[in-house]
Amino acid sequence: MNDSSTPAADAVAAPAGGLDALQASALDAFIRRVVGSFDGALGVRQVEGGQSNPTFIVDAGSRRLVLRRKPPGVLLPSAHAVEREFRVLRALQGSDVPVPRALALCEDPAVIGSSFYLMDFAEGRILTDQTLPGMSPGERRAHYAEMARVMAALHAVDWRSRGLADFGREGRYVERQLDRWTRQYRASETARIDAMERLIEWLPAHVPAQESTQLVHGDFRLDNLVFHAHEPRIVAVLDWELSTLGDPLVDFAYHCLSWRLQLGTHRTLAGLEPLPEGIPTEAQHVADYCRASGRAVGLGGAPIAHWHYHLAFNMFRLAAIQQGVARRALDGNAANSKAAAVAARVQTTAETGWAAAKESE
Repeated sequence: MNDSSTPAADAVAAPAGGLDALQASALDAFIRRVVGSFDGALGVRQVEGGQSNPTFIVDAGSRRLVLRRKPPGVLLPSAHAVEREFRVLRALQGSDVPVPRALALCEDPAVIGSSFYLMDFAEGRILTDQTLPGMSPGERRAHYAEMARVMAALHAVDWRSRGLADFGREGRYVERQLDRWTRQYRASETARIDAMERLIEWLPAHVPAQESTQLVHGDFRLDNLVFHAHEPRIVAVLDWELSTLGDPLVDFAYHCLSWRLQLGTHRTLAGLEPLPEGIPTEAQHVADYCRASGRAVGLGGAPIAHWHYHLAFNMFRLAAIQQGVARRALDGNAANSKAAAVAARVQTTAETGWAAAKESE
């Protein structure tokens, strides 16, 4: 992560970055004891940009690490599961899904105040603009094709042989997710949003049959990927907090929200006419994923059954996540200093989801 579009470029020095001097000293001792000794003082900088689990760049001598921790304060049930992130990173080592090397998990809050894990820093580019400015049409096309390829590789992982048989439950993924995110939304609700109320009623009544159970990421998007410094090749998939066993087509539909949903300050592809040359349409990207995952591709693309339902569900889930960020902003413990602005996007996300639900019918 070494260019101006990366979180590392937005890092700020500790202790202002979220660790006080006592915590930094305890972290120094933990790294020397568990990861390895190093020369000199420990350097810690918080990454600005993550909405959920605070993330830090840690310089331990000549070695650069990344620390992901639970935020301080009272947390929603089952949220901020850094332990699950660490587990899935360990399970995917050596697979066709590129991930950073997971180094150590610490569940003792006496060290820095909450559970955290350490992983190797992944060198490369984190791209935050979906339009990929400055690239040629061929480069843009190659980067999007690579995202489809890696998603297909993820959904082909033999999760049983990698020790993830109890990482989630088989079947009824959407039903369980609807229950979870409805409860999370209610726990963080600050005002009535009519579109969310309609989705909470409509989605459980129209759940389609699940095709298969696979390992899913839950937040597979451009800025959670590290690309090679010079090639259209993903070298690391980041932020596995929402990973579980689930429906791969729902997971892929979330990835495709960029073509549907405008997120304010988060640049997406929604509303761009025409798309920058080389950026695939939604249908073309779906076809790329279908080819990579061995699904049939029709002449007009590769429509996935119940596609609009999957989109509506993902917009509901995203709105619930955004509402949690808004709640934490009000409570003063959001990971991102701009989190308060997310509250204004919850209604837009929910309304776009309800529009997709109506299109599904």
